[in-house]
Amino acid sequence: MISFNKNSVKINMLMNALLTMSSFIFPLITFPYVSRILLPAGTGKVNFATSVVNYFAMFAQLGIPTYGIRACAKVRDNKEKLSKTVHELLFINIFMCILVYIVFFIALFSVPRLAQDKLLYFIIGISIILNALGVEWLYKALEKYSYITIRSLIFKIIALVAMFLLVKNQEDYIFYGGITIFAASASNVLNFWNLRKYIILKPLGNYNFKQHIKMVITFFSMSIATTIYTNLDSVMLGFMKGDVDVGYYGAAVKIKNILVSLVTSASAVLLPRASFYVDRNMLEDFYQLLKKTMHFVVLIACPLALYFMIFAKEGIFFLSGDAYAGSIIPMQIIMPTLIFIGMTNIIGIQMLVPLGLEKQVLYSEIAGAVVDLILNTMLIPRFASAGAAVGTLVAEIVVLIWQLAVIRNRKVNLYSEIKTYKVIIALVIATAASIWVKGLFSSYFVVLVISAVCFFVSYGLILLILKEQLVKEFMNMTLSKFKR
Repeated sequence: MISFNKNSVKINMLMNALLTMSSFIFPLITFPYVSRILLPAGTGKVNFATSVVNYFAMFAQLGIPTYGIRACAKVRDNKEKLSKTVHELLFINIFMCILVYIVFFIALFSVPRLAQDKLLYFIIGISIILNALGVEWLYKALEKYSYITIRSLIFKIIALVAMFLLVKNQEDYIFYGGITIFAASASNVLNFWNLRKYIILKPLGNYNFKQHIKMVITFFSMSIATTIYTNLDSVMLGFMKGDVDVGYYGAAVKIKNILVSLVTSASAVLLPRASFYVDRNMLEDFYQLLKKTMHFVVLIACPLALYFMIFAKEGIFFLSGDAYAGSIIPMQIIMPTLIFIGMTNIIGIQMLVPLGLEKQVLYSEIAGAVVDLILNTMLIPRFASAGAAVGTLVAEIVVLIWQLAVIRNRKVNLYSEIKTYKVIIALVIATAASIWVKGLFSSYFVVLVISAVCFFVSYGLILLILKEQLVKEFMNMTLSKFKR
């Protein structure tokens, strides 16, 4: 029997924080090197290929990565039921992979834009089957975050070494694409091998695939909408403009994605726990969990978004080099999405999904995808990567507004613990304390280090002085552990 214990949330969050830090540090080390070697055209090729493959992967996955967590979390205390659920979902996943690969290879040889880089697409396309075999959703449902974190760190370190050994000139973008897939997906082979520790591998018979179809289709529809407006920008830029503009936009998005993973690190581990609480009608615990997480996300996302809007130039030039000046404005436009994505991650994935309101999440994401498509069509031809950034920003706002409307009638205020005026005061003072550093030093790294220390230390101190509740709790917990 596998059951929850109260303390495991802290351990899971710690492990997920380490995993998030590795996701932050890996590109922080590699991307400054890679972007200067490959330049916008080289990184643009890989970003475009990854975005295209993500569409094929979306059909192969069928929304199982999210649905699988909930389905397995509900039966995790019964090994036979858990095993049968995993068998059913894995079979569906592999069957879809076969169909998707057939279409993928046809497209690869018939679409000129794809055919010119067949080898790159072959390599990145390996991620489709690796993601299916990895059954990451099972490990998340069982809250095996220590295993997930350690495994991921090992493969990221190997990929880090390979990046510096193999990527030497502008033609090595294929190595870059392969190493990126290795870092993200190769560890799924271990996941498949370790399945025997948690489920019965031999066929159990009496499978009921039909029970999953309705929910898989719902989550698949959600996945379609999400994948469309997270990859649509790069794909449309690639077809309407070219690899260079995809490279500019990709540099801005890479920084945004690193920060998004930091913002959502706490809430990422909560879906199994939230589903568990709702399934057992423990709604008080459920809502308290959401309030605390929303409070954390707002306190983290707001300063990160503002800081990287102010110091976008320094951030881009330090990470990517002077050749990426075209990334600065897209990055400034796209940064507020940290706040909106952080909020919709909690409202949509952590609240509405466990409550069985997946369709509302789907509708919100469809609305966002439609808005993104319309704005991209209008703005990309004229404003290129900046136009794509505007489309993404407005799409995330639309998703948030839709989800807020859905929960309006719920008798719970997720923002009750957040004192907005305290956050605003802290942000204003933090900005004044750091902006003087701009242009003072010739080294972008020095500017970023000094300004970050001034900004985030000031922000934290002001919140502490204003007696912001969550900051006080964190400080008291830290001091008590230090004394101990």
